[in-house]
Amino acid sequence: MADASTTTTAGATTGRRGVGRARQRNRDDTMRNILDVATTEFSDKGYAGARVDEIAKRTDSTKRMLYYYFGDKEGLYIAVLEREYSRIREIESRLDVENQTPVDAIRSLAQLTFDHHLEHPDFVRLVANENIHRGEHIRQSEALRTLGNPALDVLQTILRRGYDCGAFARDADPLDVHMLISAYSVFCVANRYTFDTLFHRDLASEDMRAHLRTMVGDAVVGYLCHG
Repeated sequence: MADASTTTTAGATTGRRGVGRARQRNRDDTMRNILDVATTEFSDKGYAGARVDEIAKRTDSTKRMLYYYFGDKEGLYIAVLEREYSRIREIESRLDVENQTPVDAIRSLAQLTFDHHLEHPDFVRLVANENIHRGEHIRQSEALRTLGNPALDVLQTILRRGYDCGAFARDADPLDVHMLISAYSVFCVANRYTFDTLFHRDLASEDMRAHLRTMVGDAVVGYLCHG
């Protein structure tokens, strides 16, 4: 039987661990909340127009706390970009390409990308804003400079299998296919309102979604199968 001092020490250690875990959860929750609000602020107003004071106000935080976690406004903006790019890369990496035919796999990837962009318009606006700044901030992130590799790896796996087995007639460059899928997916979000005004077709409406996601799959499959 443990003596009282051993029991007390064990209890104190467990207590400290519990406090430590609670603090870590609080820290993670605070940072997640800040990033959520900052994502909306930067995507709506751009890097130049976004205000750290406004982000702090909307998160019941302080400017000092934001800088403690992220360094400065630019550090917060880069953290937002890293998280948004990481989300789409994570989804792509979970795609089960091995248990699908190459045609089904490439169609799944195209439609998955389309769905993600449509459901996360903030991501598209952030990317557009970063291009306005000529990639000034994205170049400062080591994580972002290498984040495209997993996406190309998934694509390369599908394309190589498809070409080797004869399902694809074209020995395609993965980056070309990535660009084709991204261009279509981004267009449907970035040009939603101008396209609707000019042609009276809402590209993000529910009744258009199934039609458009079928189109992107058909476009990519057609490009690969008719080399």
